[in-house]
Amino acid sequence: MKADVRYEEISENLLRWYAANHRDLPWRRRRDPYAVWVAEIMLQQTRVETVIPYYERFLARFPTLQDLAAASLEEVLKAWEGLGYYARARHLHRAARILMEEHGGSFPQTLQEWRRLPGVGPYVAAAILSIAFGQDLPAIDGNAVRVLARLFAVQEDPRRPAGRRRLQALAERLLPPGRAGDFNQALMDLGATLCTPKAPRCPECPLQAFCAAFHQGNSEAFPVRAPRRSLPHYDVTAGVIQDGDQVLIAQRPPEGMLGGLWEFPGGKVEPGEDLKECLRRELREELGIEVEVLEPMMTLRHTYTHMRITLHVFRCRWVGGTLQPIGCADARWVRIQELDRYPFPNTDRQIVERLKEDFEAGQLSRERL
Repeated sequence: MKADVRYEEISENLLRWYAANHRDLPWRRRRDPYAVWVAEIMLQQTRVETVIPYYERFLARFPTLQDLAAASLEEVLKAWEGLGYYARARHLHRAARILMEEHGGSFPQTLQEWRRLPGVGPYVAAAILSIAFGQDLPAIDGNAVRVLARLFAVQEDPRRPAGRRRLQALAERLLPPGRAGDFNQALMDLGATLCTPKAPRCPECPLQAFCAAFHQGNSEAFPVRAPRRSLPHYDVTAGVIQDGDQVLIAQRPPEGMLGGLWEFPGGKVEPGEDLKECLRRELREELGIEVEVLEPMMTLRHTYTHMRITLHVFRCRWVGGTLQPIGCADARWVRIQELDRYPFPNTDRQIVERLKEDFEAGQLSRERL
């Protein structure tokens, strides 16, 4: 970047571009804190085009903070089903109840108060305060990280403390007083549409003249990233136990991975354990029942942020024991036709769809397996 370039020029160019090119997104049509908060939580680690239909359905189902707080966790998880990262939904619901019970239904207006709410980190708090309340705070999401790192050719990894501090300082220097909301959203839009991770559209960028990475000819080298470690892989089993037109499902504990969602019971294969042995053990430990593991039903693969799994699904016959939720929050028999009422993880949702198809086609026995 040229030494004589003023930070004000960069901000002015960015805001001018944003005024003519900003994305028309549903959460930008209303700037009340509730709508902004829901959107920012949904947008964490999730693409905009994926979020839009979920956001619109969620706001239709829970149009106000009061509606969200009054709903059950299961209703919220059902509305969130398929969006992933379900801790976000649990935190959103819990925070809504805290705001109603401890704040009288009003929204905080300081970073410190927002940060005390479950699921609200520094970015979300700054985004809400800048967009909904007009406070002069930079909000640095993944898109903004990429734009700033390239604009100033930042050599530090933004995932490390030194890199985060450097980007924060640059964003604060660029922030135009009284325009923080537009500035933050302009950075997001620029990163999402032009300053993309691969093949950035530099000729169309309003900041090309100021961009150090562009002038160095290595835009894609930024942000600097340390090599990622490969994700571990686990084999996991699940059992489908049918009794006539009902199947047995279990609810995961409210906290932890996929907390509060329903699933077909099972668990991770231990070293030296075969799949059927694993499933028998897991059902004994989780539900207190003994099963005969029958034929394989389907095999599913899924990648989470921290691991990959292969889910081996078997049909099972219950042969003994008394059903009790030992290693889960709840367990119940549910008619196949009513499974859609329950929130499931993506993998288990595929099992549900298979069961519904088989049942409607008359391929599932109406008698107990």
